[in-house]
Amino acid sequence: MKRHFNVAGPCRPDWHYMIPAERRLPEALPLLEQRGYFVVHAPRQTGKTTALRALAQRLRDSGKYAALLFSCEEGGALGDDYGAAQRALLGELRRAAQADLPPDLQPPPFSFATDEGLVGAALATWTQACPRPLVLMFDEIDALRGQSLVSVLRQLRAGHTRRPEGFPSSVILCGIRDVREYKAASGGDLERLGTASPFNIKVDSLRVGDFREDEIRELYAQHTADTGQAFTEQALARAWEVTAGQPWLVNALGREIVEKLSVPVTAPITAAHVEQARERLIHARATHLDSLAHKLTEPRVRRVIEPLLAGTYAGEGHAYEDDLGYVRDLGLVAPDAPPRIANPIYREVITRVLSASAELKLPPPAPGAFLLPDGRLAWRRLLRAFAAFWREHGEILAAGMPYPEIAPQLVLMAFLQRVVNGGGFIDREYGVGRGRIDLLVRFPYRKADGAPGVQRRAMEIKVWRSGQKNPRTAGLAQLDEYLTRLRLRRGTLVLFDARGRLARKAPRFEERVTPEGRGVTVLWA
Repeated sequence: MKRHFNVAGPCRPDWHYMIPAERRLPEALPLLEQRGYFVVHAPRQTGKTTALRALAQRLRDSGKYAALLFSCEEGGALGDDYGAAQRALLGELRRAAQADLPPDLQPPPFSFATDEGLVGAALATWTQACPRPLVLMFDEIDALRGQSLVSVLRQLRAGHTRRPEGFPSSVILCGIRDVREYKAASGGDLERLGTASPFNIKVDSLRVGDFREDEIRELYAQHTADTGQAFTEQALARAWEVTAGQPWLVNALGREIVEKLSVPVTAPITAAHVEQARERLIHARATHLDSLAHKLTEPRVRRVIEPLLAGTYAGEGHAYEDDLGYVRDLGLVAPDAPPRIANPIYREVITRVLSASAELKLPPPAPGAFLLPDGRLAWRRLLRAFAAFWREHGEILAAGMPYPEIAPQLVLMAFLQRVVNGGGFIDREYGVGRGRIDLLVRFPYRKADGAPGVQRRAMEIKVWRSGQKNPRTAGLAQLDEYLTRLRLRRGTLVLFDARGRLARKAPRFEERVTPEGRGVTVLWA
């Protein structure tokens, strides 16, 4: 079987293109040599299980350890029934041991006489019978909930002091969230996450990171080596730009191009192919993307994502920091500063999910309604159409938006998406702490000589709220910066007046000039 890009489950080097798994967790081995108990965490489909499988195999091959990776997922469905959850966990542990360990290293029969302390007793018995130090990796540990999670974590904590003769030498807890979040998952007070965790013996928390740009090149080069099909420099740069190295997205993008777009192996993969694959992934909203989108309704997620999209995120106080850590663990927000949506594909998916209810209520534009004779967008006509639409329907639609703070912006983006979708692309940027959203509409067309061209129109969106100064001056200066980066001489500034009822006044247009002398059409809505 030829290798392919993997988008489901752990990777295998004989089946999949992959970055060497041992490279993903270089810090783990020294911690194991110190008999450490630690956490490995990362967002879903980042490569955690693949890395731990490779680590367990490496430890077994060394002849020094009995190392085993097993899943806690089966116990997750049992909730607070900690007795049943422990039995399910130990059943999965035994099955994994029978598959991966020789008979002399496998656990002896477990006793299920009571519901109390099943895991701790089983691990103590196994450790004492095993001729090698025992290293256990609890994959999907945060699938456990409530009292089941509390029980398992407390038993591990209680046995920690008896290692390595009477309890596993090392334990790795692997999941989406860092250990500080286990208190919340086990029923702790969400407002006091800084208090003691049921697993306060960990020596470190390791995050499986995203791919670097050179690793994306390395991964795609494996496809080139196997098939002879090259990625152009522009394609590689665009793949890095739109994914920011998120492993599932990098693989999904490659799979979409190779298998779904069916680019002939005799043809190179170009930036246009990457762009087309990106749009298809966003539109299809595969399970990975849909599971992230589902999180947007959680209060802790909304408290971060809404102000981030509005450009008003301040992040002050412990509650904000806890929420920010949570959305970073989920992978929605980049792991480093400044706080921002993790990558352009997630950014687009989030915006489309939040604006979907408004977009569904918009009538489809008549064919060619917003096109000029040469195939370009009739930009001024589009702006006038939105102004009329906002005057009639804006307040009602904004009232139904899931994130009220950015409701006007979402309605505008839904309108643009309905018009542009299928013919062009919308790139979005959110000015953290600057109260703005920047949009770049790219619309392909054919020039008079038949050569391909791309029309570009830049827009900045701001909201004027009660107690704030008129945002026009700041908006013109900020738009100037955006236009400078894009090398454009003209832009559009949309200002929503939200000091009272939205859409209470008729929208109006005015022409202004930025500090650097660029022309701007200002729409007051």
